[in-house]
Amino acid sequence: NEIKLLHAADLHLDSPFEGLGGEKAMRRRAEQRQLLYGIAQLAERESADMILLAGDLLDSDTAYAETAEDIAKAFGSLGIPVFISPGNHDFYSERSPYARVEFPENIHIFKKPVPECVELPDIGARVWGAAFTDKHSGAMLRGFSAAKMPGVKDIMCIHGEINEASSYDPITESDIAASGMDYIALGHIHKPEVLLENRMAYAGSPEPLDMTETGPHGYFVGEIDTASGHVTSLQFKEVCQAQYIPL
Repeated sequence: NEIKLLHAADLHLDSPFEGLGGEKAMRRRAEQRQLLYGIAQLAERESADMILLAGDLLDSDTAYAETAEDIAKAFGSLGIPVFISPGNHDFYSERSPYARVEFPENIHIFKKPVPECVELPDIGARVWGAAFTDKHSGAMLRGFSAAKMPGVKDIMCIHGEINEASSYDPITESDIAASGMDYIALGHIHKPEVLLENRMAYAGSPEPLDMTETGPHGYFVGEIDTASGHVTSLQFKEVCQAQYIPL
């Protein structure tokens, strides 16, 4: 009676961690890569039906191909679908690691700057997503509205900013209302935040990327009731191995 999802974003794999020094930066990058396997393990423990990765998994579109191979390896053995919506740092292009690595069939990478969906009839859901195809993006949700299907829940995975003046896929309240989504998994803001009474959230970055990103970091596990479409549970899972504390 419920659809369980794991929502993460903004891993920024291969971040240079400028200011930490060579050895510390190398250690932080290694800890970042372990996040991939931690997400996969948590999805198995929670018996999640899907994983939503809402952009900026990679710190740039020229990240190491080996890092994209780690994404394929970490999630490819799972028996559930994994959705990736590239963001402004890891935007989709012919030269991006997403295009140069062969991913298993259960990993779906959105490649266009307009919403498209993948149907999951076994669990009565459709997962919608779109991709940045450059470092900036116009409003990908502007004018979009999903035609509702009886008994089917609509879930979106997208990278963007709730700010009409933003150049990073600006999202407005009217865009959200018109979309018809039962849950929107957002990426871009590095601080976790739940919005619209659990129907939308920023997962935040699972590891802090600099000293301004204080407080806990992790990702969300949520449940959508298939009868009502309501998100009955949205739990924040703190996973960060490092945390900056202001003095």
